[in-house]
Amino acid sequence: MIKVENVTKKYGSFTAVNNIKFDIKEGEIVGFLGKNGAGKTTTMNMITGYIEPTEGRIEIDGYDMNKKPKKAKKQIGYMPEAVPIYNDLTVKEFVDYMADLKGVKRKQKKEEVQRVIEETGLKEVQNTLNRHLSRGYKQRVSMAGALIGNPKVLILDEPTVGLDPQQVKQIRDLIKSLRKDHTVLLSSHILSEVSQICERVMIIDKGKILAIDTPKNLEDKVSDKNILTVTVEDNDNKIDEVVEKITDIKEIKLVNENSDGTKQYAIFAKDNKDIRKEIAENFAKNEITILELKKTEATLEDAFLQLINNYSIDEENNENEEEVIKEMKKKNEEDSIEEGGKN
Repeated sequence: MIKVENVTKKYGSFTAVNNIKFDIKEGEIVGFLGKNGAGKTTTMNMITGYIEPTEGRIEIDGYDMNKKPKKAKKQIGYMPEAVPIYNDLTVKEFVDYMADLKGVKRKQKKEEVQRVIEETGLKEVQNTLNRHLSRGYKQRVSMAGALIGNPKVLILDEPTVGLDPQQVKQIRDLIKSLRKDHTVLLSSHILSEVSQICERVMIIDKGKILAIDTPKNLEDKVSDKNILTVTVEDNDNKIDEVVEKITDIKEIKLVNENSDGTKQYAIFAKDNKDIRKEIAENFAKNEITILELKKTEATLEDAFLQLINNYSIDEENNENEEEVIKEMKKKNEEDSIEEGGKN
Protein backbone atom coordinates (compact mmCIF):
# COMPACT_ATOMS: atom_id res chain seq x y z
CA MET A 1 0.00 0.00 0.00
CA ILE A 2 2.86 2.40 0.89
CA LYS A 3 6.23 1.73 -0.71
CA VAL A 4 9.25 3.91 0.02
CA GLU A 5 12.34 3.02 -2.01
CA ASN A 6 15.78 4.51 -1.32
CA VAL A 7 14.39 7.94 -0.48
CA THR A 8 16.73 10.81 0.43
CA LYS A 9 15.87 14.44 1.18
CA LYS A 10 18.57 17.11 1.26
CA TYR A 11 18.39 20.79 2.08
CA GLY A 12 21.62 22.15 0.69
CA SER A 13 24.43 20.26 2.38
CA PHE A 14 22.12 18.99 5.16
CA THR A 15 20.63 15.51 4.73
CA ALA A 16 17.28 15.33 6.55
CA VAL A 17 16.41 11.82 5.35
CA ASN A 18 19.11 9.41 4.22
CA ASN A 19 18.32 6.57 1.80
CA ILE A 20 15.35 5.07 3.69
CA LYS A 21 13.36 2.07 2.51
CA PHE A 22 10.20 0.40 3.86
CA ASP A 23 6.82 -1.12 2.89
CA ILE A 24 3.49 -0.83 4.70
CA LYS A 25 0.87 -3.42 3.81
CA GLU A 26 -2.84 -2.89 3.30
CA GLY A 27 -4.78 -2.73 6.59
CA GLU A 28 -1.69 -2.27 8.78
CA ILE A 29 -1.37 0.31 11.54
CA VAL A 30 2.31 1.24 11.72
CA GLY A 31 3.88 3.53 14.30
CA PHE A 32 6.59 5.99 13.28
CA LEU A 33 8.92 6.97 16.13
CA GLY A 34 11.81 9.38 16.37
CA LYS A 35 13.19 12.29 18.35
CA ASN A 36 12.51 15.87 17.28
CA GLY A 37 14.56 16.53 14.16
CA ALA A 38 15.03 12.82 13.39
CA GLY A 39 13.41 13.09 9.94
CA LYS A 40 9.95 11.85 10.87
CA THR A 41 7.91 14.85 9.67
CA THR A 42 10.03 15.23 6.53
CA THR A 43 9.32 11.59 5.66
CA MET A 44 5.59 12.00 6.25
CA ASN A 45 5.52 15.17 4.14
CA MET A 46 7.19 13.31 1.29
CA ILE A 47 4.71 10.43 1.54
CA THR A 48 1.79 12.88 1.33
CA GLY A 49 3.38 14.62 -1.66
CA TYR A 50 3.74 17.93 0.17
CA ILE A 51 7.49 17.96 -0.55
CA GLU A 52 9.50 16.03 -3.14
CA PRO A 53 12.36 13.69 -2.31
CA THR A 54 15.82 14.59 -3.60
CA GLU A 55 16.31 10.97 -4.57
CA GLY A 56 14.23 7.79 -4.52
CA ARG A 57 10.67 6.74 -5.19
CA ILE A 58 7.39 6.74 -3.24
CA GLU A 59 4.39 4.65 -4.28
CA ILE A 60 0.86 4.84 -2.83
CA ASP A 61 -1.51 1.98 -3.72
CA GLY A 62 0.50 1.34 -6.90
CA TYR A 63 0.68 4.99 -7.98
CA ASP A 64 4.10 6.63 -8.25
CA MET A 65 4.01 9.98 -6.40
CA ASN A 66 6.26 11.63 -9.02
CA LYS A 67 4.61 10.22 -12.14
CA LYS A 68 0.95 10.20 -11.04
CA PRO A 69 0.75 12.67 -8.11
CA LYS A 70 -3.00 13.35 -8.37
CA LYS A 71 -3.95 9.68 -8.25
CA ALA A 72 -1.44 8.96 -5.49
CA LYS A 73 -2.60 11.91 -3.33
CA LYS A 74 -6.24 10.93 -3.81
CA GLN A 75 -5.51 7.76 -1.83
CA ILE A 76 -4.22 9.74 1.19
CA GLY A 77 -5.94 11.38 4.16
CA TYR A 78 -3.58 13.53 6.24
CA MET A 79 -4.07 14.72 9.82
CA PRO A 80 -1.30 17.20 10.71
CA GLU A 81 -0.15 17.73 14.29
CA ALA A 82 -1.24 21.38 14.44
CA VAL A 83 -4.99 20.56 14.02
CA PRO A 84 -5.55 23.07 11.16
CA ILE A 85 -9.31 23.61 11.19
CA TYR A 86 -11.28 26.81 10.49
CA ASN A 87 -12.68 28.17 13.75
CA ASP A 88 -15.42 30.23 12.06
CA LEU A 89 -16.99 27.15 10.46
CA THR A 90 -19.21 24.62 12.15
CA VAL A 91 -18.06 21.02 12.28
CA LYS A 92 -20.39 20.07 9.43
CA GLU A 93 -19.36 23.07 7.30
CA PHE A 94 -15.68 22.19 7.74
CA VAL A 95 -16.17 18.54 6.78
CA ASP A 96 -18.33 19.65 3.83
CA TYR A 97 -15.57 22.03 2.73
CA MET A 98 -12.96 19.25 2.97
CA ALA A 99 -15.23 17.06 0.83
CA ASP A 100 -15.18 19.75 -1.88
CA LEU A 101 -11.38 20.02 -1.69
CA LYS A 102 -11.05 16.26 -2.09
CA GLY A 103 -13.38 16.17 -5.08
CA VAL A 104 -16.19 14.12 -3.55
CA LYS A 105 -18.98 13.93 -6.11
CA ARG A 106 -22.01 16.13 -5.40
CA LYS A 107 -24.45 13.20 -5.42
CA GLN A 108 -22.39 11.39 -2.78
CA LYS A 109 -21.28 14.36 -0.68
CA LYS A 110 -24.19 14.64 1.76
CA GLU A 111 -24.09 10.93 2.58
CA GLU A 112 -20.27 10.92 2.79
CA VAL A 113 -20.17 13.92 5.16
CA GLN A 114 -22.70 12.31 7.51
CA ARG A 115 -20.85 8.99 7.40
CA VAL A 116 -17.59 10.62 8.48
CA ILE A 117 -19.27 12.76 11.15
CA GLU A 118 -20.87 9.68 12.69
CA GLU A 119 -17.70 7.59 12.36
CA THR A 120 -15.69 10.18 14.29
CA GLY A 121 -18.35 10.70 16.98
CA LEU A 122 -19.18 14.29 15.98
CA LYS A 123 -22.92 13.98 15.36
CA GLU A 124 -23.92 15.79 18.58
CA VAL A 125 -21.64 18.78 17.85
CA GLN A 126 -21.95 18.93 14.04
CA ASN A 127 -23.65 22.35 14.16
CA THR A 128 -21.22 23.81 16.73
CA LEU A 129 -18.56 26.33 15.70
CA ASN A 130 -15.11 24.77 15.82
CA ARG A 131 -13.84 27.58 18.06
CA HIS A 132 -16.17 26.36 20.84
CA LEU A 133 -14.94 22.76 20.79
CA SER A 134 -12.57 21.13 23.28
CA ARG A 135 -9.13 20.00 22.14
CA GLY A 136 -10.38 16.42 21.95
CA TYR A 137 -13.26 17.32 19.65
CA LYS A 138 -10.96 19.45 17.49
CA GLN A 139 -8.76 16.38 17.05
CA ARG A 140 -11.84 14.48 15.92
CA VAL A 141 -12.73 17.22 13.43
CA SER A 142 -9.22 17.11 12.00
CA MET A 143 -9.55 13.32 11.78
CA ALA A 144 -12.87 13.73 9.95
CA GLY A 145 -11.12 16.00 7.44
CA ALA A 146 -8.56 13.25 6.82
CA LEU A 147 -11.24 10.55 6.48
CA ILE A 148 -13.54 12.36 4.06
CA GLY A 149 -13.47 10.78 0.61
CA ASN A 150 -12.65 7.39 2.15
CA PRO A 151 -8.89 7.40 1.37
CA LYS A 152 -7.07 4.07 1.51
CA VAL A 153 -4.13 5.54 3.45
CA LEU A 154 -4.23 7.70 6.58
CA ILE A 155 -1.20 9.67 7.77
CA LEU A 156 -1.73 10.77 11.39
CA ASP A 157 0.85 13.10 12.94
CA GLU A 158 0.63 13.15 16.78
CA PRO A 159 -3.15 12.49 16.89
CA THR A 160 -3.32 12.32 20.72
CA VAL A 161 -1.01 15.21 21.63
CA GLY A 162 -2.43 17.55 24.28
CA LEU A 163 -5.39 15.32 25.15
CA ASP A 164 -6.50 14.17 28.60
CA PRO A 165 -6.51 10.39 29.37
CA GLN A 166 -10.19 9.94 28.49
CA GLN A 167 -9.78 11.77 25.17
CA VAL A 168 -6.64 9.74 24.41
CA LYS A 169 -8.58 6.51 24.90
CA GLN A 170 -11.38 7.75 22.62
CA ILE A 171 -8.97 8.67 19.82
CA ARG A 172 -7.07 5.41 20.33
CA ASP A 173 -10.27 3.37 19.98
CA LEU A 174 -11.20 5.39 16.89
CA ILE A 175 -7.82 4.69 15.24
CA LYS A 176 -8.13 0.97 16.01
CA SER A 177 -11.55 0.91 14.34
CA LEU A 178 -10.08 2.33 11.13
CA ARG A 179 -7.97 -0.79 10.49
CA LYS A 180 -10.69 -2.60 8.56
CA ASP A 181 -10.92 0.06 5.84
CA HIS A 182 -7.63 1.96 5.96
CA THR A 183 -3.86 1.60 6.14
CA VAL A 184 -2.52 3.88 8.88
CA LEU A 185 0.90 5.46 9.44
CA LEU A 186 0.90 6.99 12.91
CA SER A 187 3.50 9.33 14.37
CA SER A 188 3.53 9.79 18.15
CA HIS A 189 5.77 10.64 21.10
CA ILE A 190 3.55 8.61 23.43
CA LEU A 191 5.21 5.22 23.12
CA SER A 192 2.71 3.40 25.33
CA GLU A 193 -0.04 4.42 22.89
CA VAL A 194 1.98 3.22 19.90
CA SER A 195 2.56 -0.12 21.62
CA GLN A 196 -1.19 -0.58 22.17
CA ILE A 197 -2.35 0.58 18.73
CA CYS A 198 0.29 -0.45 16.21
CA GLU A 199 1.13 -3.82 14.70
CA ARG A 200 4.59 -2.69 13.61
CA VAL A 201 6.90 0.15 14.56
CA MET A 202 9.54 2.06 12.58
CA ILE A 203 12.24 3.95 14.45
CA ILE A 204 14.14 6.75 12.71
CA ASP A 205 17.11 8.79 13.92
CA LYS A 206 19.31 11.31 12.11
CA GLY A 207 17.46 10.55 8.88
CA LYS A 208 18.04 6.78 8.95
CA ILE A 209 15.62 3.93 9.71
CA LEU A 210 17.11 2.00 12.65
CA ALA A 211 14.45 -0.69 13.07
CA ILE A 212 11.17 -1.98 11.65
CA ASP A 213 9.49 -4.66 13.76
CA THR A 214 6.55 -5.47 16.03
CA PRO A 215 6.51 -3.72 19.42
CA LYS A 216 6.90 -7.09 21.16
CA ASN A 217 9.93 -8.13 19.11
CA LEU A 218 11.62 -4.79 19.75
CA GLU A 219 10.91 -5.13 23.48
CA ASP A 220 12.21 -8.72 23.53
CA LYS A 221 15.47 -7.70 21.84
CA VAL A 222 16.39 -5.37 24.72
CA SER A 223 15.02 -7.59 27.47
CA ASP A 224 18.22 -9.46 28.31
CA LYS A 225 17.59 -9.96 32.04
CA ASN A 226 15.25 -12.41 33.68
CA ILE A 227 14.13 -10.40 36.71
CA LEU A 228 11.15 -10.86 39.03
CA THR A 229 9.86 -8.37 41.56
CA VAL A 230 8.13 -9.81 44.62
CA THR A 231 6.46 -8.11 47.57
CA VAL A 232 6.14 -10.34 50.62
CA GLU A 233 5.05 -10.49 54.23
CA ASP A 234 7.89 -12.37 55.94
CA ASN A 235 7.53 -11.96 59.70
CA ASP A 236 10.18 -14.62 60.51
CA ASN A 237 12.72 -13.35 57.92
CA LYS A 238 12.97 -16.73 56.18
CA ILE A 239 13.31 -15.45 52.60
CA ASP A 240 17.11 -15.73 52.27
CA GLU A 241 17.04 -19.29 53.58
CA VAL A 242 14.20 -20.29 51.24
CA VAL A 243 15.75 -18.63 48.18
CA GLU A 244 18.99 -20.62 48.63
CA LYS A 245 17.01 -23.81 47.98
CA ILE A 246 15.83 -22.62 44.55
CA THR A 247 18.74 -23.49 42.26
CA ASP A 248 17.65 -21.31 39.32
CA ILE A 249 17.91 -18.08 41.36
CA LYS A 250 21.20 -16.25 40.74
CA GLU A 251 20.68 -13.36 43.17
CA ILE A 252 18.11 -11.60 45.36
CA LYS A 253 18.21 -7.91 46.36
CA LEU A 254 16.08 -5.96 48.78
CA VAL A 255 14.46 -3.07 46.89
CA ASN A 256 12.23 -1.48 49.52
CA GLU A 257 11.00 -1.91 53.09
CA ASN A 258 7.42 -0.68 53.10
CA SER A 259 5.75 1.20 55.97
CA ASP A 260 3.28 -1.67 56.52
CA GLY A 261 6.13 -4.09 57.29
CA THR A 262 6.16 -5.80 53.90
CA LYS A 263 9.29 -5.97 51.75
CA GLN A 264 9.91 -5.77 48.04
CA TYR A 265 12.72 -7.80 46.45
CA ALA A 266 14.26 -8.13 43.00
CA ILE A 267 15.00 -11.77 42.15
CA PHE A 268 17.47 -12.45 39.33
CA ALA A 269 16.82 -15.83 37.72
CA LYS A 270 18.94 -17.82 35.30
CA ASP A 271 18.32 -17.09 31.61
CA ASN A 272 15.12 -18.53 30.11
CA LYS A 273 14.01 -19.99 33.45
CA ASP A 274 10.46 -19.26 34.63
CA ILE A 275 10.64 -19.81 38.38
CA ARG A 276 7.39 -18.13 39.45
CA LYS A 277 5.62 -21.42 40.24
CA GLU A 278 8.62 -22.68 42.22
CA ILE A 279 8.79 -19.43 44.20
CA ALA A 280 5.07 -19.54 44.99
CA GLU A 281 5.24 -23.14 46.21
CA ASN A 282 8.38 -22.69 48.36
CA PHE A 283 7.25 -19.42 49.87
CA ALA A 284 3.85 -20.88 50.78
CA LYS A 285 5.46 -23.92 52.47
CA ASN A 286 7.55 -21.57 54.63
CA GLU A 287 4.64 -19.25 55.51
CA ILE A 288 5.96 -16.33 53.45
CA THR A 289 2.92 -14.51 52.07
CA ILE A 290 3.29 -13.20 48.50
CA LEU A 291 1.35 -9.98 47.98
CA GLU A 292 2.68 -9.36 44.46
CA LEU A 293 4.84 -11.34 42.05
CA LYS A 294 5.56 -10.12 38.53
CA LYS A 295 8.16 -10.39 35.80
CA THR A 296 9.99 -7.18 34.90
CA GLU A 297 9.66 -6.68 31.16
CA ALA A 298 11.23 -4.20 28.77
CA THR A 299 8.93 -1.57 27.24
CA LEU A 300 8.85 -0.03 23.78
CA GLU A 301 10.42 3.04 25.37
CA ASP A 302 13.38 0.90 26.54
CA ALA A 303 13.80 -0.45 23.00
CA PHE A 304 13.54 3.03 21.47
CA LEU A 305 16.12 4.56 23.82
CA GLN A 306 18.55 1.66 23.44
CA LEU A 307 18.41 1.78 19.63
CA ILE A 308 18.89 5.56 19.59
CA ASN A 309 21.75 5.43 22.11
CA ASN A 310 23.50 2.54 20.35
CA TYR A 311 23.24 4.34 17.01
CA SER A 312 24.72 7.51 18.51
CA ILE A 313 27.61 5.52 20.00
CA ASP A 314 28.24 3.73 16.67
CA GLU A 315 28.23 7.07 14.83
CA GLU A 316 30.64 8.56 17.34
CA ASN A 317 32.94 5.53 16.99
CA ASN A 318 32.79 5.83 13.19
CA GLU A 319 33.66 9.52 13.44
CA ASN A 320 36.57 8.67 15.77
CA GLU A 321 37.77 6.01 13.32
CA GLU A 322 37.62 8.54 10.48
CA GLU A 323 39.65 11.00 12.55
CA VAL A 324 42.26 8.30 13.28
CA ILE A 325 42.48 7.43 9.58
CA LYS A 326 42.86 11.12 8.70
CA GLU A 327 45.63 11.50 11.26
CA MET A 328 47.38 8.38 9.92
CA LYS A 329 47.18 9.69 6.35
CA LYS A 330 48.46 13.08 7.47
CA LYS A 331 51.35 11.46 9.32
CA ASN A 332 52.22 9.32 6.29
CA GLU A 333 52.20 12.39 4.04
CA GLU A 334 54.45 14.27 6.47
CA ASP A 335 56.83 11.30 6.65
CA SER A 336 56.95 11.10 2.84
CA ILE A 337 57.78 14.81 2.55
CA GLU A 338 60.45 14.46 5.21
CA GLU A 339 61.98 11.44 3.42
CA GLY A 340 61.90 13.31 0.11
CA GLY A 341 63.74 16.26 1.69
CA LYS A 342 66.48 13.99 2.97
CA ASN A 343 66.96 12.48 -0.46
